Amino acid sequence: MLQDLVHEHWISIFLDLFYHKEANKTYNCENLGLREIPDSLPNTTEFLEFGFNFLPTVQNTTFSRLTDLIFLDLTRCQINWIHEDTFQSHHQLSTLVLTGNPLIFMAETSLDGPRSLKHLFLIQTGISNLEFIPEQNLKNLESLYLGSNHISSIKFPENFPTQNLKVLDFQNNAIHYLAGKDVNTLEAANLSLNLDGNDIRGIEPGAFHSKVFQSLRFGGTLDLSVILKGLQNSTTQSLWLGTYEDTGDQDLTTATFEGLCEMSVGSINLQKHHFSPLSSTTFRCFTQLQELDLTATHLRELPSGIQGMNSLKKLVLNVNHFEQLCQINAASFPALTDLYIKGNLNKLSLGAGCLEKLENLQRLDLSHSDIEASDCCNPPLKSLHRLQYLNLSYNMPIGLQSQAFKECPKLEVLDLAFTHLSVRAPQSPFQNLPLLRTLNLSHCLLDTSNQHLLEGLLDLQQLNLQGNHFQDKSISKTNLLQTVSSLEVLILSFCELLSIDQQAFRSLGKMSHIDLSHNNLTESSINALSHLKGTYLNLATNSIRIIPPHLLPILSQQSTINLSRNPLDCTCSNVHFLTWYKENVQRLEDSEYTVCAHPPSLRGVKLSEVRLSCGITAVGIFFLIVFLFLFIILLIFSVKFLLRWKYQHI
Repeated sequence: MLQDLVHEHWISIFLDLFYHKEANKTYNCENLGLREIPDSLPNTTEFLEFGFNFLPTVQNTTFSRLTDLIFLDLTRCQINWIHEDTFQSHHQLSTLVLTGNPLIFMAETSLDGPRSLKHLFLIQTGISNLEFIPEQNLKNLESLYLGSNHISSIKFPENFPTQNLKVLDFQNNAIHYLAGKDVNTLEAANLSLNLDGNDIRGIEPGAFHSKVFQSLRFGGTLDLSVILKGLQNSTTQSLWLGTYEDTGDQDLTTATFEGLCEMSVGSINLQKHHFSPLSSTTFRCFTQLQELDLTATHLRELPSGIQGMNSLKKLVLNVNHFEQLCQINAASFPALTDLYIKGNLNKLSLGAGCLEKLENLQRLDLSHSDIEASDCCNPPLKSLHRLQYLNLSYNMPIGLQSQAFKECPKLEVLDLAFTHLSVRAPQSPFQNLPLLRTLNLSHCLLDTSNQHLLEGLLDLQQLNLQGNHFQDKSISKTNLLQTVSSLEVLILSFCELLSIDQQAFRSLGKMSHIDLSHNNLTESSINALSHLKGTYLNLATNSIRIIPPHLLPILSQQSTINLSRNPLDCTCSNVHFLTWYKENVQRLEDSEYTVCAHPPSLRGVKLSEVRLSCGITAVGIFFLIVFLFLFIILLIFSVKFLLRWKYQHI
């Protein structure tokens, strides 16, 4: 009995100190070895994560006290039995997670009570037949997750309410054949149906006739022609037919896609498949597509002469083997607005004018593709006058001339992170980009002494200069930031900065977020922020030790401050800051890592827990009394001496 009381008390402390997320609302009791709901859990709990405990039997008394529950997660609690009326008092319960429980029995009325149970997770529960699921009180069900079970048919019982389902997940079951009568039990329109990992080998002709889906997933299917023929006369916004590294599949041919001509599809994903052979006729039935994802399909080029794909808006060609950008034959897709060639496995040459027929292109991602260009970027971006987003990050060295992006005057986002940039003109390469709002130049090995580098960026709001180095490891009064007065977000972390001039940021009056973390700045650099108010200020991992009183008003006028992982002094020399810290702890971020470094006796102690006594000690009082006593004696002798001297001279 005593052991139970001690355990209950420990759980109460554990909940209060570590897992209490929102007062009386949300609790995490996962993996605590519990066999029942602890009494310390408030009755007002609405969100409860109770997974990885031990509840072999769930009865109507198990959670009866927690009538306000909205979300309940019972993942892997070794539940075998769920008895009658288990949730009869839980009218607000919306989500129930039973994943990973070896269910043997669920009573017909076990889910009675909730008025709007919307999300039910029965993943990996050993279910082999859909009749196992209680059908009462599920008329409002929107998502049902049944993955990793032993289900062989998607046929629901006659009275099972499927009309409001939006998500139905059958992935990794044993479903190999889809009969028309089984599909007809799915009454919901615009359903997202997941059948990944089932290796569908047959679909009854007409089974999907006139059916409308939001998305269909048949990932890992050996023979895609079976799927596409079986889906004839159906409509789906998204069709996912990709495969996986450890899954065998047949090469895709023109014949594979014949069934696609008889259905309506918005987007198709064919990731990791092989095309053999690949010709312009392979895409004969793709003419109505708006999105096509060919990620990792071992492509070295797209055939010329592809016709009819005038509706395609988005093309994904990531992780393929192109050597020249012109090998995608972009002219076959004149309506493209989004093109992604990310992570190309060969060194990609941009060439000149390869994309000039894509006059509607708005987003272009060429990152992680080993691109190297001595004169970038107008020739490869020719005629892309509507481009708004360009990603050239994580590439080989690129040389930028003056007005390097004049072909793309509408650019709003430009990402050049981790690409060594060599600016070969005295003027800014970005000066013709008046609409640019976000510029990522992190780790670009920039020449930051070039004060004209950012000229012309009149509307720039976010600038990332992380990992670039400044001359003498300092930002001087005159610097490249003076031309971007509209900045709201500035990132200068990992720049090895030692100091910042007090006037360095004077032109940046609109700043709302500044990251100066992971440098070697001392407290003196805080002066550079004196004109900023309501700013998120990150000074984590620097060399700040003692913050004098005259700098505290600067910190007080910021909204959020991070001073974690600095070698902070916790002696009386820093008592004014320590007092300020405790009074403003609500605006401090990462307070658990804001700890003392000095003196050694307080090393690792949180600043909020430091208690200093900085008045006069007993020893100090003793010496003060001695000093005053000696001073009085000296004063008396001085007066006597003066009186004697006056008397002698009368």
